[in-house]
Amino acid sequence: MRTDHLPQQASVPPGGHKGAPSADPAPRTPPSASEATRFLCAGNYLDTSFRDRVLDELDLNAQRVVAPSLGIDAARVHAHALRARRAETSWSRRILGLWFLASLFASPGTTVLLFAGFPLWLAKLVRGSARDPAGWRGAVSAVLRWSGRLLLGLTMVGIALGVTGVLRPESDSSSAPASPSPSTGFRVESDSPALDPDLLSDLALVGELQSWVLLALFAGVAALLAWQRSQFARVMAAELSPDHFAQLQTDPAELSGGKKAGERRTLIRAEQHSPLIMYNESNPFCGAGRALDTWVLAVELRPDPSKPRQPISNRAVLERVRPMLEALRLPAEAASHPVRDRLRTLEIDECVFLPAEGLEDRRDAPYGPEDFEEHRAQAVEEGAERRRHFLRVRVGGWEEELVVTVFVRIHTQGRMLMLEIAPHVLAPVRADFREADRLAHRFRNNGRVGRAAWALGRVPCSPFDSVAVLWRAFLDIWRKWTGGYEVALAEGPAVSVRELAGADTLSLFQDMDSSRYLKGVQDRIANGVRLALSDAGYQTGEFVQKIVNISQGAVHIGNVDGGSSVAVGGGASASTIGGGDRQQKGTDTHDHT
Repeated sequence: MRTDHLPQQASVPPGGHKGAPSADPAPRTPPSASEATRFLCAGNYLDTSFRDRVLDELDLNAQRVVAPSLGIDAARVHAHALRARRAETSWSRRILGLWFLASLFASPGTTVLLFAGFPLWLAKLVRGSARDPAGWRGAVSAVLRWSGRLLLGLTMVGIALGVTGVLRPESDSSSAPASPSPSTGFRVESDSPALDPDLLSDLALVGELQSWVLLALFAGVAALLAWQRSQFARVMAAELSPDHFAQLQTDPAELSGGKKAGERRTLIRAEQHSPLIMYNESNPFCGAGRALDTWVLAVELRPDPSKPRQPISNRAVLERVRPMLEALRLPAEAASHPVRDRLRTLEIDECVFLPAEGLEDRRDAPYGPEDFEEHRAQAVEEGAERRRHFLRVRVGGWEEELVVTVFVRIHTQGRMLMLEIAPHVLAPVRADFREADRLAHRFRNNGRVGRAAWALGRVPCSPFDSVAVLWRAFLDIWRKWTGGYEVALAEGPAVSVRELAGADTLSLFQDMDSSRYLKGVQDRIANGVRLALSDAGYQTGEFVQKIVNISQGAVHIGNVDGGSSVAVGGGASASTIGGGDRQQKGTDTHDHT
C-alpha cells in the first residue's frame, strides 16, 4: 500500500524511544498547499453558486474583514474564483454568439429549440443542488424535465426530416411524387405508405438549409462545451493536481487578475491567520465551524491551610494548562514505528478577539506584532465583554479537512475562577468538490463518443446557463460601481469560505476522530486547571465536587447547556446527560456568560 501521500511526521526508532521525546509540533503542510485548499479551488470550477458566494464575500464586500481560515488559504481560493469566472464568462459569450448567428439563418428553428430547452433548464433550477432534499421540487422538476425532453425529441425529428430531404419547400417542383401541405409550406417527398404526409408535415420546422444550420449549431455549441470541460480537466491535471499544487508561485491564478486583485489577496493573507481576530458580534467564531457544547465552570478560590498560598492569575493558570496540552503531541513510549496521529500536529496559540465595529477601514486593524502583544497583555487579565482573550487549541485531521478547534478562556474575579471552553468542528469539504480529480480524469480519458454525448446533452440548456453567467457577472460589476463597498465602514466577516464548502455530516471515522481530539484536549484542560489551583495553594474540593464520578475515573462536568461531558483522569470515559445531539448545535448557540 502506498504511503507516500501521508504527511511526514517524526519517526520513532525501532525498539522504542532513545531519550526523552520532543513535544514540538511535527512539520505540517502550509495552508496554501493543503488538500482542503485544493478542493475549495476546484469547487470554483464546479459550482457557480459557491464561486459567487466566495466572490461576494472576498471580492465584492471590500469593507469586510476575512474570517479566520483554519487549514486553508482563502486568498488562493479567491484567485481561482476570479479565474474561473473569467473563463466561464468567456465561454458563455462564445456560446451565445453561436446561438445568435444561428438565429440569423434559422430563426424559427432556434426559437423552437429555445422553447424545448427552457423546461430542461427550469427543471435544474427547481431541483436545486444535489445537497438539498428534493421534496416537492423533485416532482415538479421531473414534470418539467420530461416535458422538455418530449419537446426536444419532436424538434429533433423535425430537423432530421429537413436534413434528409423528406420535406422540401412547395416551390421546389423538381422532386416528385409529393404531397403538399398548405399548413406548413412544405411538401412530403415520399411515396412510402408507412409515412403519413399530414403527420410529417406537422413535424416540419424548417427547410433543408435551415436544418443543416441547426445541426451545425448543435455541433458547434457541443464542441465549445466539451472544450470548456477539457480546460477544467487540464487545470485539475496541472496547477490543481496533488503534485503541482504546492508550487504557489507558479500558479497561473496567482499571476493573473491584475494589481487590484493582487492587493486584495495580500490583505486577505494578512488577516486570515492573524492572532488578532476582528469579529462580527452576531457570529464571533465565524470560520471555526459548527459549535458544540459550550460550557462554563465557576470555582470558588478558597485557600488551602496546608499549603502556602501564592497569587493566582489568568496567565498563571494558562501557563499551567499549556504544557499539558503540548504533551499530547508525544507519541506512545512503546511505539516502534513512525506515529502518524494527528495530535502530533496539534497547534496551540493565543488569540484576541476585537469587534470590527468602530473601524473606519479594515486596513486600520492593529495587526502589528507590537499592537497584538499590547492587546494580549491587557485582555488576558480582564473579563471585558467586547475584547476577549482565548487560548486556541487546533487539530487538523484528514489533510486539514476535519478541523477541531477548542477556545479556552480563564478569568478570575471576586475570589472565583471561571473557565470557559468553546469547542468547534469544521466538517470535511463537500463530497462533490473532493470528486473533482475523478471527474476530470473520467472526462479526460473518456472516448470521443462519451465526451460528445456529455456535451450534446447540455446543448439545450446552454443559452440559459450562459445568460445566467453573464447576468451574474454584470450584476457584480454594477454592484461594485454603485454599492460604495470600497468606502463603506469596516465590518466583521459575514460568512467563512471554508464553512461554505463544508459537508453536512461526518463519516463514522471522522466523528470518532473529532471526539477523540476533543476528549483529549478537554481532559488536559480540566487537569491543568485543577493542578493550577493546587499549586497556588487553593482548595480543589469545590472543583472536584462539580465533577461527578461515573465509573473508573470517568467524570462529568455540568455545562451551560445542561449536558455535555469532559473526561478527567487516566482511562476515563465521558457521558452526556441531557445535552442533546452535539451535531445539531448551531453556531448561534454560544454562551459567553
